[in-house]
Amino acid sequence: MRAQNAMTRVDGNAAAGLLAEIFAVDATTMRGTCGACGSVGPLAEAVVELDDEAAIIRCRSCTHTLMTVLRADGGVRLVIGSVRDLVRA
Repeated sequence: MRAQNAMTRVDGNAAAGLLAEIFAVDATTMRGTCGACGSVGPLAEAVVELDDEAAIIRCRSCTHTLMTVLRADGGVRLVIGSVRDLVRA
């Protein structure tokens, strides 16, 4: 049995639904640059820690938090972390 609000570690595709509420394109195909280590790659390849309320999107290379997507007050909130830029592929 999973504890309430326990995080599950998955790839960036798991955040697609949450990100679709913010971006007009499939965000998993967007290429992001980590401001901490300079690694570049599609968000689909990022590491995501997921629970019922949030998706913490981390750099696959250095594990810094790129961004956090939160469900709150009937909407979605994006908190920018160390992502330096996002480019539509």
